[in-house]
Amino acid sequence: MATAPYGVRLLVGAAVTAIEETRKLPQTILMYPMTLASHIAQLVMKVQQDVAVLVIKGDETLETIFPPRDEQPEWATFDEDLGGGPGGGDVVELPVRDGERMTEGRFALFSGEPDTATVSSARDTDANSGSGTSDAPEIVAEIDYESLTLAQLRARLTSLRVSDLEALLAYEESNKGRAPFQTLLANRITRASAK
Repeated sequence: MATAPYGVRLLVGAAVTAIEETRKLPQTILMYPMTLASHIAQLVMKVQQDVAVLVIKGDETLETIFPPRDEQPEWATFDEDLGGGPGGGDVVELPVRDGERMTEGRFALFSGEPDTATVSSARDTDANSGSGTSDAPEIVAEIDYESLTLAQLRARLTSLRVSDLEALLAYEESNKGRAPFQTLLANRITRASAK
């Protein structure tokens, strides 16, 4: 077979390529927005990188021309600035109960001793209603309530009956009066009673 002239081969090749690209057109049209978006995102990131490099070079140049001063802002105070020995100026005494500082944990503000007026009025209310007892309910000893943290109590709440929850709430109100524990118990009683 004789070879066709160069121009004919070129025209046939262009026609076949046009037909192939026309067949790919539906898929290309669907992919075009994603391709365009990725190219734009790539361009934006490149511009951001170039700007960051320019800023860093500018910072380095300015530091060589104007060296930074080791200056402390007037609002910043440090322990060593206050004087009075290695501990600094005024020493703040943290509350201590049973040999432990009460600054740890999420509810450190609420873990202090309750207001005595609140506790005594709660005890008076219990005594007046006839439901107050000086002994702890059985559930307190059963789950070792006194040693439970808030998270440990939360984990055990689902296994307790409403009557046990109410006894724990009354016990908490009449003894320690810790707001987070009272709120947790009251919310659980509400949810359990609604079922």
